[in-house]
Amino acid sequence: MTYRHSMTCYTEGIRATAPVKWRGLDGLMGVYWDAEGQSGAKAYYLSPDPRIVIFFNDVSPHIRMSNRDGELGRHDRPMTRAIYVPAGVPLWTSFMSSHRFSHLDIHLHKDRLLRYLAPSVGTSFALAALRRPVEIQDIRAIEALASLLVNEVSNPTKHAVYAESLVGCIVAGLLEIPEQGNEQTNGRLTQAQMNRLISRFNECSDCRLTVAEMATTVGLSESWFANVFKQTTGKTPLQWQLGRRVELAQKLLAESELTVADIAAQLGFSDQAHLTKAFRQIAGETPAAWRRMRQAG
Repeated sequence: MTYRHSMTCYTEGIRATAPVKWRGLDGLMGVYWDAEGQSGAKAYYLSPDPRIVIFFNDVSPHIRMSNRDGELGRHDRPMTRAIYVPAGVPLWTSFMSSHRFSHLDIHLHKDRLLRYLAPSVGTSFALAALRRPVEIQDIRAIEALASLLVNEVSNPTKHAVYAESLVGCIVAGLLEIPEQGNEQTNGRLTQAQMNRLISRFNECSDCRLTVAEMATTVGLSESWFANVFKQTTGKTPLQWQLGRRVELAQKLLAESELTVADIAAQLGFSDQAHLTKAFRQIAGETPAAWRRMRQAG
């Protein structure tokens, strides 16, 4: 049965530069766009079903994205070449400069996607994968599959099962599907999840994330994330984050001439005393004493 997707969408300053091409399939909808966004253009998207967006050019210098309202310009991040947005996850985007782009949207009914994955990986693993957002910049293999799918969306020449199979390959190549025996099955975060969390932390201007933001980054509920994070690192999320901030403070103390007060402000501490207390707790010395020891050694 042909699937008709449902999505709340608001755009400003973005226009299609060619007729939109689309094709409805069994539980899937492929939509290909050539478009242009002006500097300052913005958009909001929310769907009850998951979707995949694949860009055919690098948009990271031009488009920023966030999953929280009002955080564009604060805790946003560059748009990557391919993203998987789980069902019910909102997305805000903003253009930093004018840019022409082309992209493929793949809308997937959540039940159809679950039916595709569950026979191979099991229902619990499939559900875990569907809840976990994915953002990747290197899409060489996926881009080739997406190009073939665009051809079938734009000018169908084969049975629908061919296009549906291409979607299945893209899903399998993009989603982080747990395997039996990996860290996630033992109640631990995967290395890919930790890498994504570290990347998200490094992108924060003030190096602070709430536990809810950290959980969203790796596609887990807040309570489950807090549990598996401690199993993985031996620390609570906030203890780990504080340690990362102190590591950055050490780097700035060693490599810059910034004052301790300036470093505290840059890393989101309330004041110099707050940084000094945290620094002594983790490094065993005050920031000033640690800097003197480094310079003397």
